Amino acid sequence: MSVTTNSSSKALNPLKAGQLPRWAPWAGLGLALIVGLVFGGMKVAASTLIAAAVFVVGMHVLSLYVEGRRRANDRLAQHIVYGMFMLALVPLVWVSWIAVKNGLARLDAPFFTYSMRNIVGEGGGAAHAIYGTLYVTGIATAISVPIGLLTAIYLAEYGGNSKLAKGITFFVDVMTGIPSIVAGLFAYALMALLFGPGTVNGIGGAIALSVLMIPVVVRSVEELLRIVPNELREAAYALGVPKWKTILSIVIPTAISGIVSGVILAIARVIGETAPLMVAAGFTQSLNNNPTQGQMMTLPVFVYDSYAHPGIPRQPYWDRAWAGALTLILIVMLLNLIGRVIAARFAPKAGR
Repeated sequence: MSVTTNSSSKALNPLKAGQLPRWAPWAGLGLALIVGLVFGGMKVAASTLIAAAVFVVGMHVLSLYVEGRRRANDRLAQHIVYGMFMLALVPLVWVSWIAVKNGLARLDAPFFTYSMRNIVGEGGGAAHAIYGTLYVTGIATAISVPIGLLTAIYLAEYGGNSKLAKGITFFVDVMTGIPSIVAGLFAYALMALLFGPGTVNGIGGAIALSVLMIPVVVRSVEELLRIVPNELREAAYALGVPKWKTILSIVIPTAISGIVSGVILAIARVIGETAPLMVAAGFTQSLNNNPTQGQMMTLPVFVYDSYAHPGIPRQPYWDRAWAGALTLILIVMLLNLIGRVIAARFAPKAGR
C-alpha cells in the first residue's frame, strides 16, 4: 500500500519525477544524425534539417514520458536555443572558411610589402591598401571617439529629459540607420566646399567613416554609463567630490571595459565599409602616406576592385582579393583581442 502511495505521489509531483541520464542527449543526437544521413543522403542541408527535427521531437517525447511535462518543455526550449545558436554560427564559419581557403595562398610577405604600382597580372600586394585602411580608420577613430564619448556623457549624466537631449537622441538614432553611401557623399561634398571640387583624399574617407562611427559610439557608451550604479555617484557626492570629477574618476573607470568594447564594435562596423570610401577616398595603385593629399586606397575598396574589375589573367586578381578579405578579418580579430586586453587591464578590480 505504501509503495503504491509513494509511486503515485512521485508521479504527481514533477519535482520527484525521473531524470534522463547525461548521455541521453548525445545518444539521441547520434541516432538523429544516422537517420538524417539515411533519409537525406549526401545532401548536407537536407540531412541536417532531418536530423535536427528528429532530435528535437524525439528528445521532447522521451523527456515527456520519463521526466514529465515541466522538464520536457525546459529541454525543448534549451534544444531550440542551442539549434538557433548553431544556425547563427553557420554563415560565420562558412565565410571564415572560404576566406581562409581562398586567401591563404597569397598571404605571403610580398602581399604585405608591395603595392600594385606598375603591376599587371601576378605579383604585387596590398601594402598601399593596408596602410590606407590604418590611416583612414585611425583618423576616423580619433574624430569619433571624443565626440561620441562626450555626447554620451552629456546624455547620461547631464541631459536628463531636456529637449536638447531628446533632440540629440533622435538624430543619433537617425544617423545609426543612414546608408553608408550617404555618409560618403556627405564627406565628398564637405571636402569640395572646404577645399574645392574634386577633392578626394584620406581625410575625406575618415570623415565619411566618422559619420557612421559616431552614433554607434554614442549609443553603446550611453547605455553603459546608465547601468553604472547610482550608489557610486551618491557616495562620491556625499564626500564632496564635484560631478565632473565623479564622472572622470568613478563612472568612466567603472564602465571602461564596456566602453572599450563599444569603441572596438564601432571600429569593426566601419573598417569594412566600401561605398563611402570609394566616393570620399578614391582609388590608387600606389602607396600614399599623406592622408591630406591625393587619393588613398583602402582594403575594402582594394578587395572590391580586384574582384569586380580583374585584369587578364583573372586568377591573380581574385587571389589578391581573397587575401585582402582575409587580412581585413584578421585586423578585426586583432582589434578585438587588443580591446579585451585593454578592458581587462583597466577594468575595476573586485575587492577582497
